[in-house]
Amino acid sequence: MNDDPPRQRTLTLVSRNGCHLCHEMGVALFPLANELNFRVEVLDVDSDPELVARYGANLPVLLHGNEELCQYFLETAKVRDYLGKIC
Repeated sequence: MNDDPPRQRTLTLVSRNGCHLCHEMGVALFPLANELNFRVEVLDVDSDPELVARYGANLPVLLHGNEELCQYFLETAKVRDYLGKIC
């Protein structure tokens, strides 16, 4: 029997301070993270010129690694399905 704790997955929310859509996705995301046991890392797009070049004003973006899960709004069903497949 394997007694190792389950590996916690990390999703990355690329956002910007003062962005209402970013705030809304974050608010919706954290309860889902608790329910589905994943960690949320929040990256401020303006802290990295590469992120600014890549996303500009097209925020928020939710990523798992390099996989873009959703943009602008949290697609809960899509995130659930995706996480169910990578377990």
